[in-house]
Amino acid sequence: MRAEFPDFRLGNVLATSFTGTLSERHGDAVERIPTPQRLIDWLAVYGLAVDSCSTAQLGLARELRESIHAAATAAALQEALPASAVRVINDCSAQGRAAAILTPEGKRQWQLSSASCVEDALSVIAADAISIIAGERDGRLALCASPSCQAAFFDTSQSRTRKWCDMNTCGNRQKKARFHANQRSDPSSAE
Repeated sequence: MRAEFPDFRLGNVLATSFTGTLSERHGDAVERIPTPQRLIDWLAVYGLAVDSCSTAQLGLARELRESIHAAATAAALQEALPASAVRVINDCSAQGRAAAILTPEGKRQWQLSSASCVEDALSVIAADAISIIAGERDGRLALCASPSCQAAFFDTSQSRTRKWCDMNTCGNRQKKARFHANQRSDPSSAE
């Protein structure tokens, strides 16, 4: 019988979606890539398919994830980037053999060869993180307003005032909590 794994929280930005493979960092943490196969599954969702993943490669992926999270958090808070996180991101970026290709729709897409490995896919994620943290893309890094989450996310909304990493999870949870708190403090509203 196959163990049930938590669903992936998919976003439009590769690097911050990757950091979302560990959610609720300040609450009951949810690991969404607990096994090498789950990392393979996540990479495939983002067009970075690889055939295999070792336990050591999963460890490298998690190290990159935490480094991106640390650097993105520092950037969102306008603090100095942690040197160790920068080193991991740069090392992963330099290791890969992915090619940027242009789609017929005029979009950039990353392509791995049939012989690509996890490190090649991680280099794409690292390169995406570099472009976001360096401020090369239109948007801003922000931190989720949920006290149990506080995930770094890339806000591309028109006003750049988004508060939640994901409205369907953190945003709804916070709105429900606020609603229930208001119900408890005003008993006449329950009538």
